[in-house]
Amino acid sequence: MREPLFVKQNSSKWTSFEKNPATDPDELAERFMQITDDLAYAKTFYPNSKTTAYLNGLAANLHQSIYKNKVEKSNRFFTFWKYELPLLFKTYQKQLLYAFVFFAIFCAMGVLSARYDGNFVRLILSDEYVDMTNANIEKGDPFGVYKQAGELPMFAMIAANNIYVAFINFVAGVIFSVGSLYFLFRNSVMIGSFQYYFFSKGLGWQSVLVIWIHGVLEISSFIIASAAGLVLGNSLLFPKTYTRIISLKRGAKDGMKMTIGLVPIFLTAAFFESFVTRHTEMPLWLSISILATSLTFIIWYVIIYPNILYKNQHPYDTKR
Repeated sequence: MREPLFVKQNSSKWTSFEKNPATDPDELAERFMQITDDLAYAKTFYPNSKTTAYLNGLAANLHQSIYKNKVEKSNRFFTFWKYELPLLFKTYQKQLLYAFVFFAIFCAMGVLSARYDGNFVRLILSDEYVDMTNANIEKGDPFGVYKQAGELPMFAMIAANNIYVAFINFVAGVIFSVGSLYFLFRNSVMIGSFQYYFFSKGLGWQSVLVIWIHGVLEISSFIIASAAGLVLGNSLLFPKTYTRIISLKRGAKDGMKMTIGLVPIFLTAAFFESFVTRHTEMPLWLSISILATSLTFIIWYVIIYPNILYKNQHPYDTKR
């Protein structure tokens, strides 16, 4: 991009930042990130220009404004989940939508494969798991697998494994997004065939009320981790006006934030799976309440709340 066009596209924003100082620490942080991004671009393409010098000064002023009051920034840890992460969900809502659509398609493939191929479930879930579950069904305890280990060891193992898998899913996106789609494909086909297996045994809705107590948060988080992988891969494939290296750094930073932001959700899902799911005879109203609360939270935090934040910050944006 030529320098005059770069200035024309961003001058109103820079002027607004300069003439209308922000006092809110979160707004200051957001402005600082935007200016440093613009400064990095200017240093790359116009290293000796007046534009670069101007942006450097503006970035320095914002930096001083942010750090001159340490007390204001003491809650930075919490504002990440309150503002920064939801706004990332808004920024990358297309990647989130693509990840969900692929998940639904791959799940349907798992269901159809299990329906028309009697050996498919064993191929995906393993003979050992299927034989164990069949034995549990005969004993009248089809979900006994969730009661085999102690609560705390089970929590630690599940939480560590899910967080590890999510990060692998994200990092795999660097392989031109295909890596993340591959892991999403594997998990989604397994979920589809797994769910069909219980429906084929006449335990479909019972399995939903038991397994999805933790599954809503867990599976939603895996979909978001896949979207983070798409953010990483697409930044390499489609750098837009940035150099490929700068675009990749931006995508890696944003995708990593999205993935790190999933850790509390994975911990909550692991808690449900270890301490709650094992109580397979819980009242129907309690199971439905947990499912509904989890689903409502995901929809609100990933879709509704980010749009509310964005509208509050961009009240005159007509491109929404």
